[in-house]
Amino acid sequence: MPVSNELDEKLLEHFRGFVVKKDLVSSVKVGANVPVFVLEYLIANSCSTDDDEQIKKGMENVKKILSEHYVNPEESTLIHSKIREQGRYKIIDKISVELDSKKDIYWAKLQNSNIKNGNITDRLVKDHEKILMGGIWAIIDVEYDPDIKIGSNIYPFVITDIKPIQLSSFDNSKIVSKRNEFNKDEWLNLLLRSCGYEPTAEGVSDRVKMLLLSRLLPMVESNFNFIELGPRSTGKSFVYKELTPYAVLISGGQGTIAKLFVHGSTGKVGAVGQWDAICFDEATDKIFKDRDAVPLMKDYMESGSFSRAGAGGEITGVASIILNGNINQPVETVLQTSHLFSPLSDEVNNDTAFLDRIHFYLPGWEMIKFAPRHFTANFGFSTDYFSEALKSFRRTTYTDVVEKFFSLGAHLKQRDTKPVKKTVSGFIKLMHPDGNYTKEDVREYLEIALEMRRRVKEQLKRIGGMEFWDTNFSYIDKETQEEHFVGLPEEKGSHLIENTPLPAGVCYTSTSDGDNVALVRIEAIVVGGSGKLNITGVSSTAVKENIKNTYQYIKGNEKTILSEQHSLKNFDITIQVSNLLGGSISSGIGSAVYISIVSALYKKNLKAGLAVLGNISVGGAIERAINFEDKVTMLSENGAKVVIVPMDNLAELANIPATILGDTDVPFYQNNQLLMQKAILLD
Repeated sequence: MPVSNELDEKLLEHFRGFVVKKDLVSSVKVGANVPVFVLEYLIANSCSTDDDEQIKKGMENVKKILSEHYVNPEESTLIHSKIREQGRYKIIDKISVELDSKKDIYWAKLQNSNIKNGNITDRLVKDHEKILMGGIWAIIDVEYDPDIKIGSNIYPFVITDIKPIQLSSFDNSKIVSKRNEFNKDEWLNLLLRSCGYEPTAEGVSDRVKMLLLSRLLPMVESNFNFIELGPRSTGKSFVYKELTPYAVLISGGQGTIAKLFVHGSTGKVGAVGQWDAICFDEATDKIFKDRDAVPLMKDYMESGSFSRAGAGGEITGVASIILNGNINQPVETVLQTSHLFSPLSDEVNNDTAFLDRIHFYLPGWEMIKFAPRHFTANFGFSTDYFSEALKSFRRTTYTDVVEKFFSLGAHLKQRDTKPVKKTVSGFIKLMHPDGNYTKEDVREYLEIALEMRRRVKEQLKRIGGMEFWDTNFSYIDKETQEEHFVGLPEEKGSHLIENTPLPAGVCYTSTSDGDNVALVRIEAIVVGGSGKLNITGVSSTAVKENIKNTYQYIKGNEKTILSEQHSLKNFDITIQVSNLLGGSISSGIGSAVYISIVSALYKKNLKAGLAVLGNISVGGAIERAINFEDKVTMLSENGAKVVIVPMDNLAELANIPATILGDTDVPFYQNNQLLMQKAILLD
């Protein structure tokens, strides 16, 4: 018997009435614009079986109920008429209630039926308190009584009974007690099928499974800041749109202060206080309508609270923040030219204070593009039951679990450890709701957590420079004291400085304007000619003068530097300057230009991963490199294996982090001859 059928049988044995066959939902969804949890409630009650004949009968019943009782918004006037003509009518709609304190009565609102002032008893409100908290979908009995008046106004619609479609109460003891009936793989497959995914489909690797599961973290962890950027058609927003009534999707540019935080005149708290998760869809276009919303969002993402003048002090919320958007280029291209936050809208894509508050960057480019085979035809939890389970998990926390087995490496600051611990906590809630986990389970979740937070930090380093240099994330096994470092898949093999012997004429360096550091590639191209110098790729007069001074130094000292056959008068040289990363190119690149020209003339390859710092004056003096630590760190982090530096920088070597010196050799030079000896690849 196939594993999928075994799992289905287990689900029917332990969760009958709370699971549905997911392909039945999609088959009805195509023909009816009905919320998924409404469909799944009806299907779970009619088709909780693997008997094909019973399923067929059950589906006919579901379609009949929808046809007769589900209200489409355009049918609201017709429904009003049916209620009036028949005196009593049963409908499927979303019902919410507000207290009218002036009249001391409750008013019911039926969303699709467009009934705004329905009469409802205190007893019904007390029995179904969730109708006071945003409302629930339900099967509702509505009567018509034209004699109910307040003043001269008639309020004829009366709610006489409510049968919740969303659970009006939830006890997660069943899901906790039954977890041990399933092994870890079965439970993961169950969770993914409950989302509608088919975990056994082609292309769904173990890695993809965990990435898909990660989308649920904001639903089980309060105040969890999450971003996913990747190609289209990977289902980025599906979880927050279809899987739970506790999340809200905000379209690009619609994030106002009133909608998100607090209404200026009424004082009503916005979405952060009303929802478990707020998903900004298409965050690559625009996120906020009000510019003033950005600092409020920073405060909220940092602490879960914010202050607003006139709002009566500090306001707190538990909503997690999700940013979704598309990356339209291969990730390798983005990394070579920019950073992985660059697709975000201009209001935040270079705001390091905002971006540093993101806990988890899911690499959407690793996700599968969904095809029909990726949607499950097997059983999973009904959406309503599943969403209530996810919400119930928010009441517990496992943020202290990491410390039982592991300590975090020196590069993790407080703003890094919090996201890592919350991520591990979220995975344990999802995968081990009974609290039974092992050290190896925690290790698996910890490595994912470190990767996702490191991805944030690596991009901050690209944007903000050496303030964020400490990205070498690791954890230490308390039992063995062994330290494990966690890298990023997209960084492997994508270093801007190649770890192979450099072609003759190619050298790397770094410049600084005082605030920003740039990674620069220098290439000297030599052809037969009459001694002309061309400079391309840079417009700065100071940088061009720097290159010309180096050229003039070589020309003025040809007898000691070059042989007769390599004399500059016999060649035309083009210096191509390329800004690979960081700020604008500044001067101070003379030594790298010197190496490029001489190696190109002699057709000598340079050492693998070579970079050179410092400058050569017109008189031949070696000038120290400014912002030494920042430059060496940037070069090393981008693949440099050797960074040759002026002797005058020797005293600053102690400032270089030990992790950098472990990856990169930093030899010194005090004249141009030593520089060439240390740079040239020996035959």
